[in-house]
Amino acid sequence: MTLFYKKEPGYGVLCRLEEAGHEAVFVGGAVRDYLLNREATDIDIATSAEPEEVKKAFPQTFDVGIEHGTVLVVLKGEQVEVTTVRTDGKYTDHRRPDAVKFVKSLTEDLMRRDFTINALAMTKDGKLLDPFNGRLDMEMNLIRAVGDPVERFQEDTLRMMRAIRFSSTLNFAIEEKTFKAIMSGGAQLSHVSIERLKIEFDKLFMGINPLKAFKYMEKSSL
Repeated sequence: MTLFYKKEPGYGVLCRLEEAGHEAVFVGGAVRDYLLNREATDIDIATSAEPEEVKKAFPQTFDVGIEHGTVLVVLKGEQVEVTTVRTDGKYTDHRRPDAVKFVKSLTEDLMRRDFTINALAMTKDGKLLDPFNGRLDMEMNLIRAVGDPVERFQEDTLRMMRAIRFSSTLNFAIEEKTFKAIMSGGAQLSHVSIERLKIEFDKLFMGINPLKAFKYMEKSSL
């Protein structure tokens, strides 16, 4: 399997950010999938550079979510999302933070993510950064919330459905404390649009073990 962290355009984006004096790493699902020997998709980059600094480093960019620190970089005809490392403010809409604060600590950024298996980062040379033991959870086939699962699900209600979806797409079990938070907070899914739920269902049906996901949904009354 191709080393995703050496592939263009992501590798080129990281190199250019570092040449401009900024720290940059791959984050999230691509790192997870690589460690699981799955084809890495949705290459995302986290950087110490603030959005305007990212835009200065590349000739072609788009402000796809600049209020949350995300800039879409186009390099060699391909697109890569680059997001400034940040912490999140309050989530009054149960989906996205009202405001974000840019920080210089990658650990602070990873701390705000949903599950330990997604709170991973990797340098362009393949060095893994794993402050919440996501790799260990992968070895145990577990989906575990980062920190307090009740807080994570109150911030973004859709995360409960994402946990269920991952149980199908990865054929992983949901860690006990995380699942208890889903059972107690399931009513909050009423805050999530039907369109976003449908996306999760579509991915769930295409997974390795949809039956496992539906058993979790039945047990949790989702």
